[in-house]
Amino acid sequence: MSTVVALIDGEHYPPVVRAALAALGAEYDIVTAAFIGGTEKVDASAEDAYGVPVVFASTAEEALRTAIARYSPHAVVDLSDEPIVSSADRFRLASIALGAGVSYRGADFLFTPPSPKLALRTPTLAIVGTGKRVGKTGFSAYVARTLKARGNRVVVLAMGRGGPAEPELIRGDEVALSTTDLLALAAQGKHASSDNYEDAVMSRVATVGCRRCGGGMAGDTFFSNVPQGARLADGLGMDLVMLEGSGAAIPPVAADATVLVIGAAQGPGYVRDYFGPFRLARADAVVLTGAEEPLVTPSEVETMLAAIAMQRPDLPVASVGFRPAPLTSVEGKRVFFATTAPAVLLPRLVAHLEAEHGCTVVAASPHLSNRTLLRADLEAAAGTFDVLLSELKAAAIDVVAAAGVQAGVPTVLCDNVPVALGGTPIDDLIVMTADLALRRGAPGSD
Repeated sequence: MSTVVALIDGEHYPPVVRAALAALGAEYDIVTAAFIGGTEKVDASAEDAYGVPVVFASTAEEALRTAIARYSPHAVVDLSDEPIVSSADRFRLASIALGAGVSYRGADFLFTPPSPKLALRTPTLAIVGTGKRVGKTGFSAYVARTLKARGNRVVVLAMGRGGPAEPELIRGDEVALSTTDLLALAAQGKHASSDNYEDAVMSRVATVGCRRCGGGMAGDTFFSNVPQGARLADGLGMDLVMLEGSGAAIPPVAADATVLVIGAAQGPGYVRDYFGPFRLARADAVVLTGAEEPLVTPSEVETMLAAIAMQRPDLPVASVGFRPAPLTSVEGKRVFFATTAPAVLLPRLVAHLEAEHGCTVVAASPHLSNRTLLRADLEAAAGTFDVLLSELKAAAIDVVAAAGVQAGVPTVLCDNVPVALGGTPIDDLIVMTADLALRRGAPGSD
């Protein structure tokens, strides 16, 4: 019989709670009840009022943490109600339960922790995000390059909404994919801008591409072929497998260390509310991306940092922005630049390209993820550019590179390179979390 911790309150009359616990006991082994507040109908010190051991603490969160640590239950069953717990309170309690690998159930809801389908022999470092377009893939590619440069043999396991039907190994460490290669893949019906191609092209490391569909509130996936891809990656004999999330979804593979990528413009609710606390609880470091004007004000960045520190003051946090870096020279060229970056950031990115890479940006489009608007931008700039410059995302191949072939101009791909804006130095954070993964994932480690 599964063991449970029941959450109870003093807003309910003790005989009613005792009857509910008796009914629950027919289904579960109730190892304890955690008293989470309220004194209207009970003396809060009445430990013998409920027929089961009761855990008391100064806060509901502390009572639940103590109960889980003491009894290691399979599940938490919430027998409380308003006004003792609001919906926001329940998400905080659910985050604690899920963070301990325990499901959280109430009268009309059930939250289950994302459960790894397998653990690998190779140490694993997860790079996961709080949503789409927060810079997770750009940062992940930089991590792979950094670790490769220090001598680590790395394979990236990427999952995406446009991934392949069968896990696909790309030896980016052996073969350099060109836009011509990617166009050929697109002609085969593949999403040639999927994350695994971006990782292989930008980082020149081995990648395994997988697909997933559906994402739960706590990050689980409804469907994926990641376990099959993980076994493929595990058999390559690398030093480290980098598990790359998709949007807010978490790869269903056990991670030895985790870096959480949060968009500064998402607001503090993404770390404070719903399952933000759960995601923070799993993290070993945080990267706060887009932490610059005009995306966010300095005050908004400080608010985000404070929200993170309030829950996890121990976490190293790096604040970064991103800058485009063409893979081949565009010096002296008239450039059309396509990006997924917000339109308000375009002037800064254009200025960077012109100042650092010696080109003239004659037109720029923030519509790389909107094919209709992107085509309109390309048509409006027709005849004015010598080179198409694009991130390897969204419509980069089937629209931008295809337009380049039609116009008889080359398409140059560009990386998104993180630039430090504050907090822990980026490379220090990467090395720290990679070493943590290697240490935790070593044979014989706990």
